Amino acid sequence: MKKYKLAAAFALIAFASLTWSFKEDLFLVSKNLDIFASLYKEININYVDETNPSDLMRTGIDAMLDGLDPYTEYVPESEIEDYKLKYVSTQYGGIGASTLFIEGKLFVNEVSQGYPADKEGVKPGDQIVKINTNEVKGKDRNQISQLLRGPKGSSVDLLVIRDGAVISKKLTREEIKQPNVSYSGMTDNNIAYIRLDKFLENSAQEVREAAVALNKQQPKGMILDLRYNGGGILQEAVKIVNLFINKDITVVTQKGRNPQKTVTYKTYSDPLLPQMPLVVLVGGSSASASEIVAGALQDLDRAIVVGQRSYGKGLVQQTFNLPYNSLVKVTVAKYFTPSGRCIQALDYAHRDANGKTLKFADSVANKFNTKAGRNVYDGNGVYPDVVVANSKPSPVTISIVSKNLFFDYANDFKKKNKTIAPAESFQLSDADYNQFVSSLAGKDYSYTSRTERLLSDLRTEAEKENKLAAVKADLDDLKTKMLGAKRTDLLTYKHEIKKVLETQIVSRYYYDKGRVIQAFQYDKELAAAKSLLVNSTKMLAILKGEGEYKIIGNPTKTVTAAAVEN
Repeated sequence: MKKYKLAAAFALIAFASLTWSFKEDLFLVSKNLDIFASLYKEININYVDETNPSDLMRTGIDAMLDGLDPYTEYVPESEIEDYKLKYVSTQYGGIGASTLFIEGKLFVNEVSQGYPADKEGVKPGDQIVKINTNEVKGKDRNQISQLLRGPKGSSVDLLVIRDGAVISKKLTREEIKQPNVSYSGMTDNNIAYIRLDKFLENSAQEVREAAVALNKQQPKGMILDLRYNGGGILQEAVKIVNLFINKDITVVTQKGRNPQKTVTYKTYSDPLLPQMPLVVLVGGSSASASEIVAGALQDLDRAIVVGQRSYGKGLVQQTFNLPYNSLVKVTVAKYFTPSGRCIQALDYAHRDANGKTLKFADSVANKFNTKAGRNVYDGNGVYPDVVVANSKPSPVTISIVSKNLFFDYANDFKKKNKTIAPAESFQLSDADYNQFVSSLAGKDYSYTSRTERLLSDLRTEAEKENKLAAVKADLDDLKTKMLGAKRTDLLTYKHEIKKVLETQIVSRYYYDKGRVIQAFQYDKELAAAKSLLVNSTKMLAILKGEGEYKIIGNPTKTVTAAAVEN
């Protein structure tokens, strides 16, 4: 009896402490609000120059949130529609075309199949000079977006320049749907493939529908591609895991400072494909809800994760309405996968002397166990069961992309070639590539390589130490040799450059789906996934944690490998 009384006493003390802390927080909030309101009023009334109250308030809000994390953000009424499109809905009224600025001019970048721009013959490479009666010149990206979007059924007039001719286009806006599942289909070896690009409204339903359709073809296994998926709605992630996991299994738990934000999400229905062999593809861009799906399926030993370590966003956001139709998105909790790990990579609570956010070190990672007893670790994202090395693009490729030189050539190629091979087999010939190289003559695609930066740093250090005279000849010789090597970069990186150019060209004929299908022939992660799905013995060995597969992402090995790479 004494034990229960003691426990009750401790509970009462804890409650009283929590209540006092809560009251203290409310007092500090009220006090500081009074100070801020008074300061804001005095500045606007008494400052020597004229002030803009809205700009001052926005500056104050942004500065306050800047000290937290990049996911906590204020959204004014003017940005609500863009916010919904980015984080919630996949639908808007528009023409189905994306645009880009090149040297201050606005061009059509891509058109979506079957939508108004495509129906009316608007083409990539068309320069837009007027939208309705509005001159494009001087407009920014947000202004262009507002002009092109509008209610379904409303009209928009475009004045475009194509090959020097001015052309008028009258389009009727439609409801543009940007699917969460951008592509699904069967690959070779009778393996199903689903590419999920985001976790917005109905993403789980789209995955379900794709899975049902593909399952009718009796695939040997299924690949869920989350490599380019930055996340979205947590509940959609839970529903997707539920397609493969039995009912009443914990998928993710979110824990916040506010006890009301601590919630456990479990599967709630019988699975659609409980026995389907499954591989999940992830990469450095896979974040948030993508990591919930990959991490849960890995922890439950239900799927093999292939690719590179994911981004490492283990935070949950919630939106709160504010006055005057604005809102704030606040990080309210961290989430934890079924094994109990949080994969958050950046420590926003602590920063270095320069205010830079630091990563949690692999050396301090904590060990957790999957359902079958495999070792997994917290911090720094979801580490794949099977790692496929990621090849970074060369500086010359990055330069050509950033200067839109692929874009120009792809448009010219389409004008000269009415048809090309099917998307799944399309490749540029050597003659085509040589024409592309010739098209770069006289165009600026200059860049500074890492070696050149190191040489520049070495020269600077030599000057500081008064040793430049002694090494100048050697540095100049190295610089000359580097310039010579750069002249051959278009040949050295031909395979890489050609792949990027092919994706640009194939989209002109087969739209976004063609771009996805064409890239399959070079996809190392996809090839690794298919190889696993036709090898049931290896699949089982990985999921059971046999031998080398017992430990997933050993921090000691990871640190050693990183040290070698650097």
